[in-house]
Amino acid sequence: MIRTQRLAAGVCALLAALAAGMVFPAGAAADETTATAPKVDLVLDVSGSMRTKDMDGGTRMAAAKQAFNEVLDATPENVLLGIRTLGANYPGDDRKTGCKDTAQLYPVGPLDRTEAKTAVATLSPTGWTPIGPALLKAADDLDGGTGSKRIVLISDGEDTCAPLDPCEVAREIAAKGIGLTIDTLGLVPNVKMRRQLSCIAEATGGSYTSVEHTDQLTDRVNQLVDRAADPVVTPVAVEGAASCAAAPTLKSGLYTDREEFGRQRWYKVDVEPGQELRASVSVAADRAVNPDHGVLLRAVTTHGREIVRGEAAGHGRTDVVSTGLRYPKADDDDAPAETVCVQVTNSYSVGAGVKTTPGLPLELTVDVVDGPSPASDVAAFGLGRGWWLLGVLVLFGFLAGVLWGWLSRWRVAVWRTN
Repeated sequence: MIRTQRLAAGVCALLAALAAGMVFPAGAAADETTATAPKVDLVLDVSGSMRTKDMDGGTRMAAAKQAFNEVLDATPENVLLGIRTLGANYPGDDRKTGCKDTAQLYPVGPLDRTEAKTAVATLSPTGWTPIGPALLKAADDLDGGTGSKRIVLISDGEDTCAPLDPCEVAREIAAKGIGLTIDTLGLVPNVKMRRQLSCIAEATGGSYTSVEHTDQLTDRVNQLVDRAADPVVTPVAVEGAASCAAAPTLKSGLYTDREEFGRQRWYKVDVEPGQELRASVSVAADRAVNPDHGVLLRAVTTHGREIVRGEAAGHGRTDVVSTGLRYPKADDDDAPAETVCVQVTNSYSVGAGVKTTPGLPLELTVDVVDGPSPASDVAAFGLGRGWWLLGVLVLFGFLAGVLWGWLSRWRVAVWRTN
């Protein structure tokens, strides 16, 4: 009897061990999938101004709720989504308390659509507009994991909690290098609000959109959530040199570096005959800079001769300046590969008291592709230079004139005969 009980206990222990062995790996796989999943935090302004009726005859809050419900239905299964509010809970006049009014309505994680919709349905326009504090908290909501991170801010007014400037908060988030993007949507065509929301978005490489209709709001939020689910290309850290001779050689890819104010960085790229070099660079102002600045991107031979350049200027209205260039190398079987030196120069400057170190964040895209096929390239037939096209037009015009003259004479002859 005792043996039977011991045998039964041993079998149960063995089954339990097998079950644990089957369960834990699955849990580990689930954890790994969650760690790499894209994350989105929808940050909604629930301040008192959201009661205004100007969205297709309804209130801004009603339009936001409808948009959220449709977005929740369309959210991809692999996206971890959360909802944060600002100005939803404190109805009083105490500014200090009102500027702390941000709360996580639905935690960032696997989406329970029914629970999320129920939470959204309880919202009622209430208080202040603490955009800056809400962005800081939203960044904490998205902390951890290696997947893409995106904040979608929906507001109908400016931040009411300065001096915590939301634009500076966005720059601070960008400077952390966590790959978080902030997209903003404005529900009112207000110039001052547009500037603030544009600055927030551009500081992190995001976008600003002005929406005045419910369907526009739904479509735009859906686009941004879907974009978060797209594969993310992580930039490779590289350190450019002060001269072409000492520059690192880059392959096709996305690279990140930092460039000091008013300085230049050099990189090298090998281009085979019949290939085309496509390069672009973006330099971001992650601190207050003087209004007028520019970025220059040049492709230069190893002997210092300029091949092609791209340049762009900024006037303080945007935090990112971008430019690019293309260099096709002729297809010659006997020619060796050419080393092209890529130079990035900026003319940014700062006022007194602003730190100049570390340098400005720089993102460089290098793409070496096969050049255009001569058979499919219009320029291969000479039309790119315009001569053949001009000849065809002249010939066509001459033949059309002769034909028209012949028809005119024929009609006159018929008329005289009759």
